[in-house]
Amino acid sequence: MTNVRIGVMYDRDRDPAGLPAFARAAEALGVDDLWVVEDLGWNGGVSAAAVALGATERLRVGLGIAPAPLRSPALLAMELATLARVFPGRLVAGIGHGVREWMAQAGVAPRSPLALLEETITSVRSLLRGERVELAGREVRLDGVRLVHPPTEVPPVVAGVVRPRSLELSGRVADGTLVAEGHGPRDLAEIRALTAEGGAGPGHTLTVFAFAHAGDDPAEVSRTLRPHVEGHGAWLGRPPEEVFTVSGTAAQAAARVADLATAGADTVVLRIVGAEPLRQLESVLAVLGHRPAAG
Repeated sequence: MTNVRIGVMYDRDRDPAGLPAFARAAEALGVDDLWVVEDLGWNGGVSAAAVALGATERLRVGLGIAPAPLRSPALLAMELATLARVFPGRLVAGIGHGVREWMAQAGVAPRSPLALLEETITSVRSLLRGERVELAGREVRLDGVRLVHPPTEVPPVVAGVVRPRSLELSGRVADGTLVAEGHGPRDLAEIRALTAEGGAGPGHTLTVFAFAHAGDDPAEVSRTLRPHVEGHGAWLGRPPEEVFTVSGTAAQAAARVADLATAGADTVVLRIVGAEPLRQLESVLAVLGHRPAAG
């Protein structure tokens, strides 16, 4: 199989009190990444990333994603720099638009979501590089801000986006693109093309989230995934049968991971649904014969 990082998501519906044990168990199974979620009303993403990093020794931890409207770029850069200083080389920072309805609910809906995301990512990356940032943008204003303790190893900042103009923006300003659940191998070629239009080079990474369920009973697999693919399909504007999942028997699920890798995914993050997610993860990793990536 094409070399690919394998990650697992700590789903937002799981109690954050269980995150340290889950992270340690996932690390012991040999995954490369653990990704945490920041959705309005669930868990704080930066604090969850700190918990996961502190509980483990090797795992790379991804923040997927910090909604730009909820975060001051200066404060977000400070938080990310703190984690990156303490855990160098083990953090990936995802930033996105946030769900429009949730941003309105929180009273932070921007006038221009595209301008806000571009200005946030650009300023956060500059601050993490230790630069003094002067920005009088449409949505972000920074007057000579600089971090006292920038990271010794600057973490990648990736954009969690879906729509074409946002994907072009990601190619222009981010280190990589975080691809939402439901996108399959055929989608990745279009995503690569759109980020390339924005100026993405060969080093621009694709991290693909995927709903996952591994089991030997096809009816049970379908039943478990159904509410997720239906809800996500409605959000993506595609019928449930066109929502890509990593599912079936462990061998079938592993083959779908390989399909994503062949199509250009650099990292595949399994959002495992149903009972015993770690057992499911172990079964897929065993078929893949996966060994953690170096570094």
